[in-house]
Amino acid sequence: MTPAELAEVVLSAAHAVFTDRGLDRSALPERAVVERPRNPEHGDYASTLALQLAKKVGQPPRELAAALAEQLGRAPGIKSVEIAGPGFLNIRLDAAAAGVLARSIVQAGPEYGRSDRLAGERINLEFVSANPTGPVHIGGVRWAAVGDALARLLRATGADVGTEYYFNDAGSQIDRFARSLLAAAKGEPAPEDGYGGAYIAEIAAEVLTRRPDALGLDDAAAQEVFRVEGVELMFAEIKSSLRDFGVEFDTYFNEKSLHDRGELDQALNRLREQGHVYETEGAVWLRTTDFGDDKDRVLRKSNGEWTYFAADCAYYLDKRERGFERVVIMLGADHHGYIGRMKAMSACFGDDPARNLEILIGQLVNLVRDGAPVRMSKRAGTVVTLEDLVDAIGVDAARYALARYSSDSMIDIDVELWTRATRDNPVYYVQYVAARTASVGRNAAEVGLTRGDAEAFRPELLDHEKENELLKALAAFPAVVATAAELREPHRVARYLEDLSGAYHRFYDSCRILPRGDEEVTDLHRARLWLNDATRTVIANGLHLLGVSAPERM
Repeated sequence: MTPAELAEVVLSAAHAVFTDRGLDRSALPERAVVERPRNPEHGDYASTLALQLAKKVGQPPRELAAALAEQLGRAPGIKSVEIAGPGFLNIRLDAAAAGVLARSIVQAGPEYGRSDRLAGERINLEFVSANPTGPVHIGGVRWAAVGDALARLLRATGADVGTEYYFNDAGSQIDRFARSLLAAAKGEPAPEDGYGGAYIAEIAAEVLTRRPDALGLDDAAAQEVFRVEGVELMFAEIKSSLRDFGVEFDTYFNEKSLHDRGELDQALNRLREQGHVYETEGAVWLRTTDFGDDKDRVLRKSNGEWTYFAADCAYYLDKRERGFERVVIMLGADHHGYIGRMKAMSACFGDDPARNLEILIGQLVNLVRDGAPVRMSKRAGTVVTLEDLVDAIGVDAARYALARYSSDSMIDIDVELWTRATRDNPVYYVQYVAARTASVGRNAAEVGLTRGDAEAFRPELLDHEKENELLKALAAFPAVVATAAELREPHRVARYLEDLSGAYHRFYDSCRILPRGDEEVTDLHRARLWLNDATRTVIANGLHLLGVSAPERM
């Protein structure tokens, strides 16, 4: 019995109790919730349904809990129900009901853990969005790992998700990039406000390969050539690096298109219609202070130039008009100041910022080697890049390490730890279980042990303490996925996988799966093989949500 199935049983029991007692069944929720108690001695699952409903229908909580417990006790698969405190229900399953989960997981395969919890939600998820003026640095790599994992989680819970990379190919930083490329092509030092690093010389050389005539043009025309060609080459490199990291986007959106299509004017007109635009000293302003911002924001300068904030407004409106009900933007640690102005901007458009716009801020990441931070890339010159991280610890370890921690906490990635083939390396610890469960399957086949017909599976044989512990851990996976998606916290999946790995190791050490020597294959061996394979399924499904492989051999 899965937690979802047990929740249905609890709700069905509540319907029966309400009918018998003549209580208002409209007070019953659409779904009940069951959770694993913190103390295993309290049972397999707990429900607070009696406490939630008692006041609504004028019943003493413990009396209502007693009626629910009596009704639940008649349900198949329920071993016992105890009432605790003011009306908690502590539920124990019989071994057969608990054990059948192993078969359900294996049969569900990649679908186990998926749900329709967020069905009907259209979410635009924007992450990384590094400017095409250099390689993706380690901060952007964190969002690549976390953002991609979050997209997978949201889709696994039924949301319609569009992932998006917004690149700024207009503005002063692109001008500085172009001047830096031109200087490198001429063999001159980078401008004082320009970009350095070996990659600048590499891209400048590629531009000259494409356009050998560029240096024969006047400086303005040459700079334009280096701007257009350089941005294209740099962004192609960024996309290639992310693809090698396992991250691709549904949409790559460039800022310049907002200008070319007149969308900044459209956004300004919409904001005027809402009554939040005013002009003073020749500039056009948005009155964001009406919605909690610390100051009003300029949309158009007195010289007629658009501000970056105007482009932010147009881009937000573009997403909403593409049908995305919720816009989620993942920004770096230095962007806390954006939250107030962006939320206010959403309200100025007439939206509900609490519903239509989410801004997630990620904290800094340091790559540590020999106990000291790695300060800069040999190629980029000023930052540690995606390639530096992957070269140091590999794609799987990098993705797992970046997604393992809450994004609002700073992290140090220790090269020695994340490349170590020992249990203190979290990704190795989890992937080792993926490989061990696969190895057990191969070894079972060699000795003639198969799971057998699903109908012949004997779940009641899985009554060992460590088998029960592992089954409980496996049962928690769908709830972990749903919670991680709803709270935007992929690290919950990683921590769950580590707990599950521990439960599997304890099961493996205590419960013999394969027959020894000439020992006859029994139904218990087969039942434990179902449990082994169920663990492999959940480990693989969880790692997939993090964009990490589940190896069959290590």
